[in-house]
Amino acid sequence: GAHEPVDRERDPQAARAVPVGASKVQDAATRRAVVVLTSLGQEPRIDNPQMRVRFTKMQGAGNDFVVLDATRAPFALSTAQLVKLGDRRFGVGADQILVVEPARTAGIDFAYRIFNGADGAEVEQCGNGARCFVRFVHERKLSAKQTIRVETVNGVLELQSHDDGRVTVDMGSPSDFAVLTLEVGGRRIEMATLRLGNPHAVQFVADVDAAPVATLGPLIERHAHFPDGVNAGFAQVVSRSRIRLRVHERGAGETLACGSGACAAVVAGIRLGLLDERVDVEARGGVLTIEWPGLPARLGDTSHHDAHVRMTGPATTVFEGEIEL
Repeated sequence: GAHEPVDRERDPQAARAVPVGASKVQDAATRRAVVVLTSLGQEPRIDNPQMRVRFTKMQGAGNDFVVLDATRAPFALSTAQLVKLGDRRFGVGADQILVVEPARTAGIDFAYRIFNGADGAEVEQCGNGARCFVRFVHERKLSAKQTIRVETVNGVLELQSHDDGRVTVDMGSPSDFAVLTLEVGGRRIEMATLRLGNPHAVQFVADVDAAPVATLGPLIERHAHFPDGVNAGFAQVVSRSRIRLRVHERGAGETLACGSGACAAVVAGIRLGLLDERVDVEARGGVLTIEWPGLPARLGDTSHHDAHVRMTGPATTVFEGEIEL
């Protein structure tokens, strides 16, 4: 639950809290508690898996996150601990777990890592999480910059905060756009596929409320055409400047909003000639505004393929706390 700053004399239990990235083990020779840190990318060695971890719960358009500050000690939670953290009954509960780390590259402000709350797998991109990332580093006074640059596992994102509390994320340029028809669950389904930091397959439907997201989503995610899995989007065009969207996220299931999924749906709609370059995306958790100055594929454009997608939406802190993992 919510907490006050730790008073280590008044609260001896909190005084034993171990930083993110540390696992507490007992030195049998001296009976002293020691801290073991692991390098980035290594599976942590945890002799006593119980550790207290501070976290911040955040949400962006209903897409919810647990955010961890690993700027002072290397991140070293195991997959099992990440899954427990993301569990809505036995942990905190989150679609994804976001980790703030020091930058490893000149000209970059932070490193940004993303793990699925359901299975603990590390993923490439999360646009709603990126907005929460900015809000987090500002509230923790880790940075006062209005625009920050963060590195992910496969690129750099530029994040800009606004006075109204909304955040704009430069999501980079889409790639590998294609239109194909796949056999899924005994049905032939036409969909647009593309990459925007992570893979997406978008189909346009007449009524997104009636779309079989729960049944078709997992089948598309695990289809043989997508060996690494895919995020399955179901989009309904309301007008040339508005769509309604549901997304079954790879490794997470359907979420209330998916930032990269919203961007992918708009890019697909623009490439198919269905949408204009600024679109409000109505997800179940809120509205995201997506802008992309690309042109429809039927116009044969080549000059706009590298244009970047920009997403603007809310980011909110829900509560802070500690959990024993």
